[in-house]
Amino acid sequence: MSADAKRRRTCNKEVGSIPVVQMSSTTAITAAKRAVGKLKPENTAFLLCDIQERFRPLIYRGETIVRTAQYMTSVAKALEIPVVASQQYCFADVNDLKTTPTFEKKLFSMCVEDLNEHLKGLKRSSFVLFGIEAHVCVQQTALDLLEQGHDVHIIADGVSSQQSYDREIALQRMSQAGAWLTTAQSAAFMLMQSADHPNFKAVSKLTVEHMKLPNEFNHAEKD
Repeated sequence: MSADAKRRRTCNKEVGSIPVVQMSSTTAITAAKRAVGKLKPENTAFLLCDIQERFRPLIYRGETIVRTAQYMTSVAKALEIPVVASQQYCFADVNDLKTTPTFEKKLFSMCVEDLNEHLKGLKRSSFVLFGIEAHVCVQQTALDLLEQGHDVHIIADGVSSQQSYDREIALQRMSQAGAWLTTAQSAAFMLMQSADHPNFKAVSKLTVEHMKLPNEFNHAEKD
């Protein structure tokens, strides 16, 4: 037998003799739950990123973004899920955010010091993110939260940019980094899990009213 063949045979034996490390059932279940990105109300908070009135006519599918944000904040109220908002340079209408903790910022990411401290106090591990712009503030917020070890869920019909291509690439970038892409309705019904949820009728009514409004992303392929 040649020296190379002996080395290959020895390597094969060594590889075959490597002990298989088995995860405990608890560890395996935990890993599986984290891998599929389920949302639960007790672990979830909504983050509303920089929706500013002056950008409304400039954003791709801007009216849908605003309507989706309104739907999401209504769902949060019905399900008693905390909502946290950011304002860049205070251009948002504070009258619309009276009951929502709102943080001013100059960083593109929402994860400024005061907001981070507030999130720690909420003791949530999953964050549902929507707002503008997808390729700047939303993306940098998502990456910061992922880097901190949190689960991040991006509402695809609730984020956008001034240019559709920037939005498209941002969604890909966030997904590649480990964020979960979902839709407003999908997130809402995952949080309830069952028609037996005590607020199912309330959220269903919100959803019916939301569906009566035009969703411009449903017609995007025709553009």
